[in-house]
Amino acid sequence: MLNDLGGAEVLREARESDVESIREWRNHPKTRGASIWTAYITPEGHAQWWAKVRADPARRVLIFSYAGRDCGVVTFNDHDPVAGSAEWGFFLDVDGLQERGELLPAWMELERAAVDYAFGEMGLRSVGGRTLAWNKQVIALHRRFGFVEVPSRRYTTEIDGAEQLVVWTEKTRTT
Repeated sequence: MLNDLGGAEVLREARESDVESIREWRNHPKTRGASIWTAYITPEGHAQWWAKVRADPARRVLIFSYAGRDCGVVTFNDHDPVAGSAEWGFFLDVDGLQERGELLPAWMELERAAVDYAFGEMGLRSVGGRTLAWNKQVIALHRRFGFVEVPSRRYTTEIDGAEQLVVWTEKTRTT
């Protein structure tokens, strides 16, 4: 069973009909600007990604809904059922949520739903993700939801010609 809020489904498996919305949301300049991979995603490149995701049992792509509207994506990669771990990521329909004045509450609900899904539906023992170190808002939100920084997993990478520090935050199931 997927997460729900007041009886409304908030996370569901992505479908073929979601592919273009996923690409549009991921290509938003604010989303690309806060990502490790900043390149514009073409329809062809996105179709190749979608085909790989659908064929890989270690990856999940979920559509997030807030206030009854699809408005975000949660991904789980490198799902290792034996270790009980996965890497997660997310992005939102920035323009649509800002227009409706719902960006912050939707973002918080997405994080709550993703954590619940990881430890409930997927049965993970730990879930973690990468964030660019300058993105203090995202790191603060992760901390609010119980994620801790793992210093040994920090690294630098080149993004658009500049070295960037990448921070790994992780949450471990407590029960």
